[in-house]
Amino acid sequence: MESTICFHCGNECDTKTITVQDKSFCCNGCKTVYEIFSENNLTCYYDFQNNPGAIPEEIHGKYDFLENESIIEKLLEFNDGNVQVVNLYIPHIHCSSCIWVLENLHKLQSNVSSSQVNFPKKTVRVTYNSEKTSLKEIVLLLSSIGYEPYISLEDYEAGKKKVDRSLIYKLGIAGFAFGNVMFLSFPEYFEVSEFWLEQYKNVFRWLMFAFSLPVVFYAGIDYFISAYKGLRSKILNIDVPIALGILVLFVRSTAEIIFDLGTGFFDSLTGLVFFLLLGKFFQQKTYNFLSFERDYKSYFPIAVTRITSDKKEENTQIYEIKKGDRLLIRNQELIPVDGILINGNAQIDYSFVTGEEIPVNKQSGDKLFAGGKQLSGSIEMEVLASVSQSYLTQLWSNDVFQKDKNSSFKTLTDKISKNFTIIVLSIALLSTVFWLYYDSSKALNVFTSVLIIACPCAIALAGPFTLGNMLRIFGRKKFYLKNATVVEQLAAVNSVIFDKTGTLTTNKDNTITYEGEALNTIQKSILKSSLRSSNHPLSRMLYASLVEEKMLSIEKYKELVGKGIEVSYQEIKLKIGSSSFVRNAKEQTNLDTSVHISVNDEYKGKYIFKNAYRKGVEDLFSNLQKKYELSVVSGDNEGEKEFLEELLPKQTKFLFNQKPQDKLHYVEELQERGRSVLMIGDGLNDAGALAQSNVGVAISENINVFSPACDVILDATKFNQIANYIKASKKAIQIIKYCFLLSLMYNIVGLYFAVTGQLMPVIAAILMPLSSISVVVFTTIATNMLGRKIN
Repeated sequence: MESTICFHCGNECDTKTITVQDKSFCCNGCKTVYEIFSENNLTCYYDFQNNPGAIPEEIHGKYDFLENESIIEKLLEFNDGNVQVVNLYIPHIHCSSCIWVLENLHKLQSNVSSSQVNFPKKTVRVTYNSEKTSLKEIVLLLSSIGYEPYISLEDYEAGKKKVDRSLIYKLGIAGFAFGNVMFLSFPEYFEVSEFWLEQYKNVFRWLMFAFSLPVVFYAGIDYFISAYKGLRSKILNIDVPIALGILVLFVRSTAEIIFDLGTGFFDSLTGLVFFLLLGKFFQQKTYNFLSFERDYKSYFPIAVTRITSDKKEENTQIYEIKKGDRLLIRNQELIPVDGILINGNAQIDYSFVTGEEIPVNKQSGDKLFAGGKQLSGSIEMEVLASVSQSYLTQLWSNDVFQKDKNSSFKTLTDKISKNFTIIVLSIALLSTVFWLYYDSSKALNVFTSVLIIACPCAIALAGPFTLGNMLRIFGRKKFYLKNATVVEQLAAVNSVIFDKTGTLTTNKDNTITYEGEALNTIQKSILKSSLRSSNHPLSRMLYASLVEEKMLSIEKYKELVGKGIEVSYQEIKLKIGSSSFVRNAKEQTNLDTSVHISVNDEYKGKYIFKNAYRKGVEDLFSNLQKKYELSVVSGDNEGEKEFLEELLPKQTKFLFNQKPQDKLHYVEELQERGRSVLMIGDGLNDAGALAQSNVGVAISENINVFSPACDVILDATKFNQIANYIKASKKAIQIIKYCFLLSLMYNIVGLYFAVTGQLMPVIAAILMPLSSISVVVFTTIATNMLGRKIN
């Protein structure tokens, strides 16, 4: 009688088969999950793979501890008002179906606003409304659909970061067994027949069989499990040929000693598993040594303004911030650490963390969380703890706030790994059939050697290690990339757009003059106090020039992006910004970069800025013009157009008086023409264009202009190296292609010796991990050499 397979999990159904809509389920749990998906129009979950689900467990009362507020607080990543964020470890995540359903939790539970899966780490980050649902309900929901989280109260990170020593144990057992089997095989090797050892031949063979049992069923069990899961999901993964080789060696060797046909291949079997595990161990050590996980201290050029005990302001790097420090957070700045609001009008936008765009008002004494952005003037806060490096790094890498930018090399690697196994199995079967006909004694060795030697591990490692190591190298060169995929995107650009103010220009060596009716002392103090809250480059320059004026407590502050600032102090209303904004009239034609001032809607005058351009601007444009379409897009007037036309190449396109929306539209126009755009700006008025571009680079001087809109943060001192960074990215892609070629050549040569019967399985087991390590070493050396060529 043919067994019935559960439509949800794929397990065999017993006599208690449950049928719904002509579909069979092994238990009520699987039926319930299907009904949940069906009711919420999520049955396309089963289109990704057949039987992708897991059987939900009975967990009544298991998560009652999640009603304890003190425990919940330890597990939450973010908790403010009615929004909570939790990062849960889900051991069962294993395929594209899992990712799809977990990232559609909001369709199952309307109070979940977003959920994001980190597939390598098997985690899901869930943002939900804590007033309408609870962490316990979220966990129960996940469990009900077969994705029960792992939660350890003693060490919540245990499921994600605990040291796995099982590989060492398995390697030790395999090594011990291999050594003893080799020792017991000596009489067979030397064909001892005349000595007393001959009478113990069968004892030695059965001892070798006994030593092989823990090797096959413990040390090598991971290969069988991985192969089984792949086959069950109708996927031929790279462990299928390895598991098949181990199984064939074991069955053949066992049959030989049972029927007294020979000593078998227990030496090759134990040696194969030992060297496979040894290779995996060394790969693991190599990966750890070459780890390109980003560290906040070395990868963010963010500085914040710290207020010293004598009330002076100083810029300091973020990782130097300590508990008890007092920070000044300006308008549009990101809050870098958890802290307490001391004074100021706090309107915090937590959309960077939660996806919710509604600002949260805070009063003095309220807690502020890292990742929020201040929207209304400047505030002062006291630090509660030093910066959480991994948390803010995760915020920057949160692709929920980025448009999808796929990696073609990731797709290429996946295709190669998938098709490679089919090709290898075909070659192994054809070779075995050939040798069974011509020389059956070699057939088993050929079959096993082919399966082992052609593992595509090396191909799969080429992309991640090349791009990852470039990520680390660029970081050391003060070119801070959002993730490794940006390297590939950077290599593909063919159009480069520059903002002018704050990008081509620098606030160092600038000169500022005032033209118009003189401001009195109180008006200058209001002006300085207003500028203190702004992050615009001209605001920062003008603020730094007003040294003698006192600071005042501004009552109302409003900054309009691309226009200016409007503030009130007692009965005085001050407007600072562009001519059209301050005068409430059409922009007047003038040929200078200036900031206009009005008091109580009466125009006073303007501060005129004589820009100082960054060193190396002319050489940078000369290097780029050969291969790229160049543009300068600025919100300023055409006052310096003639100067720029003489300074920069003739092919450069200039656009002035561009509002933020105009910059974004210009990027879109280029993309519609099939161009891949690199946008370089200061991260403020350019946020839309940075987000729209294929690669957005934000220039950082010494203030916090961190924004989720950018893909790269560039230290301003390295501005003249942009051409070298693009060139290095292109070289990195060439390195990946060389790795693919190297791995392909290795497999062709290895397969030749394996198919012709000249390669023993044990030697193949040694060479397979060596190929992976050689690719890792090659790409590391190549990228490091490439990094040395970047200044």
